[in-house]
Amino acid sequence: MTAAAQLFLGDLGAALGIDVGAVKFSGTGVLGAPYAMTDLGAACLAGAGAAVAELAASVEADGPTGVSVDRPLATGLFHRAYRPLRATTRSPFHPMSRDFPTADGRWLRFQANYPHLRAATLAVLGTSEDGGEIAAAVARSKADEIEAAVVAGGGAAAASRTVAEWAAHPQGAAVAAEPLVAIEQTGPRASDWTPVRERPLAGLRVLDMTRVLAGPMATRLLAGFGAQVLRVDPPDYDEPNGIGSGDLTLGKRCAVLDIKTADGRATFTQLLADADLLIHGLRPGALHGLGFDAATRQAISPGLIEITLSAYGWTGPWRDRRGFDTLVQNSTGMALAGGAWEGTGKPYRWPLSIIDHSTGYLMAAAAVAAVARRARTGHGSVSRVSLARVAHWLTSGPAQDDEAQLELPLSGPLDPAVYDSPIGPVRRLRWPMEVAGIPFRFDRPGDPFGSSIPRWIG
Repeated sequence: MTAAAQLFLGDLGAALGIDVGAVKFSGTGVLGAPYAMTDLGAACLAGAGAAVAELAASVEADGPTGVSVDRPLATGLFHRAYRPLRATTRSPFHPMSRDFPTADGRWLRFQANYPHLRAATLAVLGTSEDGGEIAAAVARSKADEIEAAVVAGGGAAAASRTVAEWAAHPQGAAVAAEPLVAIEQTGPRASDWTPVRERPLAGLRVLDMTRVLAGPMATRLLAGFGAQVLRVDPPDYDEPNGIGSGDLTLGKRCAVLDIKTADGRATFTQLLADADLLIHGLRPGALHGLGFDAATRQAISPGLIEITLSAYGWTGPWRDRRGFDTLVQNSTGMALAGGAWEGTGKPYRWPLSIIDHSTGYLMAAAAVAAVARRARTGHGSVSRVSLARVAHWLTSGPAQDDEAQLELPLSGPLDPAVYDSPIGPVRRLRWPMEVAGIPFRFDRPGDPFGSSIPRWIG
């Protein structure tokens, strides 16, 4: 085990009360970076495996509980798990989702993959989608001022900051003071559910209201260990530009539900009442605005387990701000630190969303730990995580180990199966984490959004 992986794993175990002593890492090679990104991601994946192993051991104490993670293969999974069998050049990013220089010598990045965010940003800028027009508008503005204007106008943007500047910022200071995972106990719940060693999460109903990468990675892992995951999206929703190519929905059913209507609210109420876990990554306050605040959710489903994600933390002036991995990298200093490491001085974009993936598997670990805790205590809980807090964990953590840099994408090893996906047939990298004696598999292919009806099975 590398020193960095050991330290990150120890932090995770302490935050969630998980025994991580049986974890072993294998393989050499890291993502080139000034921070220990490979080890952070591998540690979060290992932590989720350790939580599953501990839950399974509660059924059969003498059974095997070892967890192993292939570090390079984990990094390859985070980069791109799938390998199209037909050539494709589809990019996950809209051309506007990039960094633009500002009048005060800084940089500003937009998240414009979603049409409503793009429209809101263009309204503030007063331009068309022409890149030259956008660049000229940004070049006339100071970074903090245009960032604030775009956010106030309903768009998503982040000005470049150094790590030191973020630490001195009120939001950076607030995030640094937050726990890695904030856990709040809720009410009691009578349940006769017990784990089965061969499929530890079988029988658990997980209501999935997550988007893009972090949340879907969490619910995908739960599905791989047997949970019934039902993803709920609003009408006509789709991830932009084919993000995930089916990977986001592996093992899950996907339904459409308009919670803004009376019928939709009634259906959601019933789904929530019968759910064991609610995992959501909507902007803070979004469910409240739909009539389902925290107290209402617990009244509908007493003892419910919630795992919830925000971009910029749960305290501080930006606690309600919309954000994404790339924007959080700009805000927290990661992007400029990458530019200094690369020698360009510009914001650097790594070839994978390490904050998203690490946060997703931290959420999965928190979910399994909460299930085990409810089995012991009879009480539900709410666990809160944020992209910004995970970014702080990385940038304030151990230095990168001296290892050869990985060449991405990895060529293998590949799963022998061929899967359907929105971009045609694909093969996938072999899953990099193993829990001894417990198979990890997806009982459903990557279903299209809205392909199932919104109800539980069984």
